[in-house]
Amino acid sequence: MSAIITILDLTKTYIVKERTGFLKNRLKEINALQNINLIIEQGEFFGLLGPNGAGKTTLIKCLTTLLVPTSGRIVINGFEVGQQDARVRASLGCLLGGERSIYWKLTGRENLEYFAALYHLSPAQTRAQIKKLESLLNLGPLLDRPVETYSSGQKTTLAFARALINDASILILDEPTNTLDVPSAQALRRIIKNLNETGYTIILTSHQMTEVEELCRRVAIVDHGKIIAEGSIAELKRDLGQNQIIKIEGVIPPNAVTALEQQQDVMNVATSQAGNLTQLTIFVKDIRQSLPGLMQNLLSHNALLEHVSPANITLEDVFMAKTGRTLNQDTSR
Repeated sequence: MSAIITILDLTKTYIVKERTGFLKNRLKEINALQNINLIIEQGEFFGLLGPNGAGKTTLIKCLTTLLVPTSGRIVINGFEVGQQDARVRASLGCLLGGERSIYWKLTGRENLEYFAALYHLSPAQTRAQIKKLESLLNLGPLLDRPVETYSSGQKTTLAFARALINDASILILDEPTNTLDVPSAQALRRIIKNLNETGYTIILTSHQMTEVEELCRRVAIVDHGKIIAEGSIAELKRDLGQNQIIKIEGVIPPNAVTALEQQQDVMNVATSQAGNLTQLTIFVKDIRQSLPGLMQNLLSHNALLEHVSPANITLEDVFMAKTGRTLNQDTSR
């Protein structure tokens, strides 16, 4: 296999105004991407996993020429971003922003014809490609209706068809199932998986751990604009070494969490909230040895426990072990 996308030392910095008082502002530097280095092989199904605000969408916008990087280099399909942007765009099929990337006043067919024209497809090529997509995505009942009459899921399906209209061999999909119900999301995942099996290179961004585990062969975990882990899913899980996981849920005071973090046999503690309950993910070397001490520590700090169980390591656990946070926590603010 050969590299189809190469990203070298990519950074993206924004200068924004931050209010410091009445009619007073100061300039603030935000490092959305920090020295990103990635190589994606031809035919890969590659996942970008991270919470909202981690930098995934910024990275995708740099790849698709929508944003100009502050520094670094991107080569896609042999073409340099920033120098050969038209050739780069012709190499990509993109689903960015879901239903927002289509025109609601046009019919589905008119949308596809419009975007096909932007890619300079001939009328014959356009008709053939629309017929192919009509069959692949079951668009028949939708194509000649105005998009404004579509449901949210139907709009996302049409936006996916738009991403495929130029039949590019590289697909970039930013949260493609975010607005879909469960059956529609499952159907779209099957289609995406089949496209990869026929040779398409696919980059998927998501904050849904289960989706990434189901589809992707290799993953980069992004947090605060940096890649904090990269590899196959099995490799990322093995990176936790021999750590074992205990999940605890209940009414747990902050001082009880602090006491756990200071316990000698505890490697890491990640916390999240579910209503009035605190959820703890605790990484230890040996559950049997550590559990009695954990329980005694929590109860002595007035914790009320509702649920305690061991758990298998997931990608979200990899993220929590490295950051102390869950994927559901928004880091954009």
